[in-house]
Amino acid sequence: MRKVVFFSLGFLLFLVLPAMGELGKVWSEFQLYSVDMQNYFRNNVSETLRPLEISSQNYLNGSTGQLNLPNPIEVGRQARQDLFFYPITDKFENNPVVKANAISNEMNRLIIRGSVEGVMGRDGQGRLKNKLEETENIITTIVETVNNAEQSNQNLLSDIIAKLPAINNISQQISAQSNANQINLQLQSLKVQSEQSKIIGETLAQTMQTNQSLQYSNLNLASISQQMEEMNRARRVDSATEAARLMRTTSQIDLFGREEN
Repeated sequence: MRKVVFFSLGFLLFLVLPAMGELGKVWSEFQLYSVDMQNYFRNNVSETLRPLEISSQNYLNGSTGQLNLPNPIEVGRQARQDLFFYPITDKFENNPVVKANAISNEMNRLIIRGSVEGVMGRDGQGRLKNKLEETENIITTIVETVNNAEQSNQNLLSDIIAKLPAINNISQQISAQSNANQINLQLQSLKVQSEQSKIIGETLAQTMQTNQSLQYSNLNLASISQQMEEMNRARRVDSATEAARLMRTTSQIDLFGREEN
């Protein structure tokens, strides 16, 4: 009778473990995520970082670690250091420090957008979809297996209980009662494991939804940062334009307010 109980549990684990092995390929999945990020960098670095797209790609490559992800702090440091010694200015932005910080901030926004692409892009969503589907399939398999094992063990338990009154030997009665108690305990354990699998599946889904919300929040913050930087640049351009206009005006007037002849 004990063999039947142990067989049910063993059969349950046999069905579940191979599927969980497929679901648990965390390193392979993370590599795909990092590849999506790197592809986004290569395809979009020239969109907002011209004419520094080559240098920007070098900053990203030079700061990439063993996870194939760029270190944002190192990217910013390289950009600021490079642009401080080799400044790139224009007629409105002649402060190399401000220009270097602007490029560093744009690099950080590029990394954020790349991270969002790795999670919420087409391939990223495909991976999330497969993970959720596989999780649901595993839970369904667990529930079905538990139900079958519960039915089998319940029949065995009923058979033992029905035979108890006919057993005259005290030691046999004790053994039969012990087996009945053990089967009942195993049934309760199977039910708990079944419910735990559902909770774990729900937790995984909630974690994915939370991660999705965080990605959207990061993207929103990146957009706000870009808008603020563009507003500041517009103010600097306006100030430079106004200063140039005043210089042209005052160049025609001497210090005493007399126009030049």
